[in-house]
Amino acid sequence: MSGSRESYIVIGGSGFLGRHIVEALLARGDVVSVFDIMQRYDDVPFYMGDISDETQVSEALQKSGATCIIHTASPPHGIEDPALYWKVNVDGTKAVIAAAVANGVKKLVYTSSAGVVFNGEDLIDVDERLPFPTKPLDAYNESKATAEDVVLAANDVDGLLTVALRPAGIFGPGDRQAVEGIAKVLKEGKAHFQIGDNTNLFDWTYVGNVAYAHLLAADKLVPPTEKSDAEIDELLEPALPAIDLTVGHHRVPTSAARPLGPYVTRPPNADALEAAFAAPASQGRTVVRSRFDQLSVPARALAPDDADPLQVAGQAFFITNGEPVYFWDFMRGLWRMLEPETYPARKTVVLPRTVGFLLATASEWWGWLTGHEPTFTRFRVTFTCAQRYHNIEKARRVLGYEPQIGLEEGMRRTVEVSIECLSPCCGC
Repeated sequence: MSGSRESYIVIGGSGFLGRHIVEALLARGDVVSVFDIMQRYDDVPFYMGDISDETQVSEALQKSGATCIIHTASPPHGIEDPALYWKVNVDGTKAVIAAAVANGVKKLVYTSSAGVVFNGEDLIDVDERLPFPTKPLDAYNESKATAEDVVLAANDVDGLLTVALRPAGIFGPGDRQAVEGIAKVLKEGKAHFQIGDNTNLFDWTYVGNVAYAHLLAADKLVPPTEKSDAEIDELLEPALPAIDLTVGHHRVPTSAARPLGPYVTRPPNADALEAAFAAPASQGRTVVRSRFDQLSVPARALAPDDADPLQVAGQAFFITNGEPVYFWDFMRGLWRMLEPETYPARKTVVLPRTVGFLLATASEWWGWLTGHEPTFTRFRVTFTCAQRYHNIEKARRVLGYEPQIGLEEGMRRTVEVSIECLSPCCGC
């Protein structure tokens, strides 16, 4: 935790993720304000303005007395005007950095996206060493990648410390993109269609976990210090425990630690066997790292620059739930929670990926001819059929990040709100 009391300003704090970050800061008693183009809440000081206007951002920083900026603002994925992505994500981020430097703000936490490394091909347990694709998938991901580069390049400029977080597949209460779209498919009676064979693992991340990661990053965004060998060993050597928030912890019995089970004569070491099985399990062997590991020391042997992966400043971190699931299993899990009495009503119709692409191409052409935006696109086929899960060891070790809410619990919390907010009579 930081040694002095911070004053936070959340840029984009009226949005989905931004609001959850504001609530997390308020919950721990922090001073927080919001800068956005629209005010939806009135529980914190609010400053309205255009993020691409440095003067307006600077005025908000001065009035709020902010010492730490958390920048979550971005247009949603899928809008028709790509220029808006560049205006907000790139020009806006440059304006935020310039205003921060001009006003002596020392911390900037930027919300990037796991999509910055996605080009439509499979991503299997990738970590932060994976470079941006030479051909970006779309304007949204290209602009987010450019903005991330700008943010990390600004680290240590006039004392500004920066960090970029890359959340994957954010969902949760208040989500009007992913969850609303999933619910719409169910409402329209299309939940029995499946594109692809559902063997692709996908990272979904509960929004509360993403907010928690932002607070950790802000707290640990301090000037780099030389680490002793003992500090490095403490950080890197212990094996990380499995993330078992949803599946639960399962201990494998051994000859030295096991439940007794049926017996005729109680073993002489029965107490020791039961005690060993009940005790916390060892986390396994010491982690052995080589110079080819992303967290090896010195990692600079293979790194393209002088960045130290064991510090927070100047780094990017993937943030996920650490619980990748088959893509359609997540969808069906939400559908069952949304309509437990009626889903599934029809047998699943499985369309191969190639068929999905053909149908999506036809849908896009029809949309172009009729002047209507197609709802079924080649991007959505790519999105639903690709393997996309990420390695979060760096975030766990360096940020100290551990998911707080499991995938299943996050789905339940989301549905509790979504059932109310998606009903016809709801005014939210």
